[in-house]
Amino acid sequence: MHPWLAATLGAVISSTVAGSALAQDFYAGKTITLSTHTGPGGGYDTLIRLFSRHLSKHVPGAPNVLVVNQPGAGGLTAFNHAGKVAPQDGTFLTLVGQGLMVHEPTGQPGMQLSLAAFKWLGNFSQAPNVTAVWSTSKAKTLADAQRMEVVLGSTGAGSPDAQIPAVYNALIGTKFKVVYGYDGGGALNLAMERGEIEGRGTNTWGSYKATLPKAVAEGKLVPLIQIGLKTDRDLPNTPLFLDTVKGDAVKEPVARFLSLTTAISRPLAAPPGVPDERVALLRKAFDETVRDPEFLAEAVKLSVDIDPMTGAEMQEAVKQILATPKDVIVRTQAALEGKVR
Repeated sequence: MHPWLAATLGAVISSTVAGSALAQDFYAGKTITLSTHTGPGGGYDTLIRLFSRHLSKHVPGAPNVLVVNQPGAGGLTAFNHAGKVAPQDGTFLTLVGQGLMVHEPTGQPGMQLSLAAFKWLGNFSQAPNVTAVWSTSKAKTLADAQRMEVVLGSTGAGSPDAQIPAVYNALIGTKFKVVYGYDGGGALNLAMERGEIEGRGTNTWGSYKATLPKAVAEGKLVPLIQIGLKTDRDLPNTPLFLDTVKGDAVKEPVARFLSLTTAISRPLAAPPGVPDERVALLRKAFDETVRDPEFLAEAVKLSVDIDPMTGAEMQEAVKQILATPKDVIVRTQAALEGKVR
């Protein structure tokens, strides 16, 4: 080997090893802050706090782990904070609002950065989302919701609990009326229980079970429709959105796009500026944590659904979503506005 080539290779190897070592040592004595875009008590909050109790042992240096709640604007507040304000060194991670997977490609306002700019670490669950009502609602089935007005609660316009009911109204003729401004899942659950709203725009069934275990067990929560690439194992007889529009050349592509975005139901991201070697370390820590027997045992105890994707799979899924054909996006945008094209 030529001396200059040997020297060059040696320098590259030394630099790579040094970078890896620095990434390994970085977290010693530090704190990782985990952000969720909802208030205390909801499914996202339950999940991120569960994750916080097990993450440290899978990160070299065993850092402290802290959870913060950043509710507001259907997930936009937390997302924009992570991208523009939070530390960009890997000490701040955010559980991104599922609805933003639809928000950006359909051109909705408020996002200060693209989803593509973030460093995706993984996705906790691919579970479908379920629109459900309290047992006191007159609506007991999807057909009922197509005949009568049903009042649902939502955290904000960028959230799937606002987006999905609007699409149902446009494409399958439901009469959902959405009330905005609730501070996360806990507030929505309370509003249902006291009759302020009839139900929630959408949520995973696992989150319903985690936050309202007694109500679910007693049949006080009635599922009307679910959206995703597959039905929830507990709800084989609840209609799947894709099936309701199957064969429709206009509606089915929209339903398929939205079902894909819904399958990314609990994505975790690092801000755009985090160095690649630290992203690799965090992706490894995520993968190890979601396979950790103690983590999984506690997830079962809390009724938290875990069906993960890796960081690389998540990054590719975001790429595919942002590359959705323009005609499908136009139809989706129309559906979100209550129209069909």
